[in-house]
Amino acid sequence: MRARVYQESKTATQSGQVNTHTWVLEYGQTQPRHVDTLMGWTGSRDTLSQVRLLFPSQEAAVAYATHNGIGYDLELPVPRIRKPKAYADNFRCDRIQNWTH
Repeated sequence: MRARVYQESKTATQSGQVNTHTWVLEYGQTQPRHVDTLMGWTGSRDTLSQVRLLFPSQEAAVAYATHNGIGYDLELPVPRIRKPKAYADNFRCDRIQNWTH
């Protein structure tokens, strides 16, 4: 069974970077899911797929996985490109786009 080690991304509804500093270790799915015929719920006998461990750094997550003999896939975060913007740029005279009222 392999685990996935990744850094959390920011939520789509917020512009802040609060929860993006933690690293997560998640186990993969080892048994197939089944649908309950009476209620229609989806279930599985695999309880490790529900485990989600949080770590303060990438090194701590990797050390935990290697210490416990867990195979892991490390997913490095994509660097974010930030473009500084100012409200005054909307009214510049050398603006490329047309300004509409």
